[in-house]
Amino acid sequence: MKFFRRALRGALLPGLLAAAACRPDQVEHLKDSKRIGIEAENWEVKRIMPADLLRATRWAGDSLTATADTLLRRTLARELAAGGVAGALPFCRPETFHFVDSLARVLHATARRVSTRPRDPDHRAILLAAELRTDTTRTLHRESPEVFFYQRPIVLNNALCLRCHGTVGHDISAADYALIQQKYPRDQATGYRLGQQMGAWQLSLERGGVAEFWTMKTRKKWKEHKIPKLF
Repeated sequence: MKFFRRALRGALLPGLLAAAACRPDQVEHLKDSKRIGIEAENWEVKRIMPADLLRATRWAGDSLTATADTLLRRTLARELAAGGVAGALPFCRPETFHFVDSLARVLHATARRVSTRPRDPDHRAILLAAELRTDTTRTLHRESPEVFFYQRPIVLNNALCLRCHGTVGHDISAADYALIQQKYPRDQATGYRLGQQMGAWQLSLERGGVAEFWTMKTRKKWKEHKIPKLF
């Protein structure tokens, strides 16, 4: 009998110790488990569908062109105030701004502005009225398996732009227009009014850049929550 009791205690003891070791107040939880789970999901290979790539093309195009337009407004305001049309004229090419060019390289994109009435003949393009219906209209399509196309209208919504693109003799002085014609002898980009469409942004984006932008936009990001200061 004593042997039986000793054997029984020997069999039960490891189980009791294991149960004691697993009490909730003694379990050591893995630190930052939520963050680790999110990072693991971020690195998981996901299939991107064609519709997702078109959506990412719009996101990327809107991001790049909005950045360029914002920088253009700020730059023109500064240069017009400092040196008038003569000082501002060389800066009316936002697609060449350093920050815009850097963003285009990140997105694997080539950006240009085109018009049916361009200042520079090299920027002439045929634009369909249906594709310029409103300033929120976007034209998106896949030019090839590796290249996506993005287009959105350019609307003259800043009164400062009338200094170079308004009506000669009313918005543009004769002296300023002489400067414009000296630089652009075949200029057609005058006579515009506020709210009128002047042309369009057109972007070509490589598939790799579009896919990476989709991944960045849809990736879950870990936000560290700091403990509030109590004292």
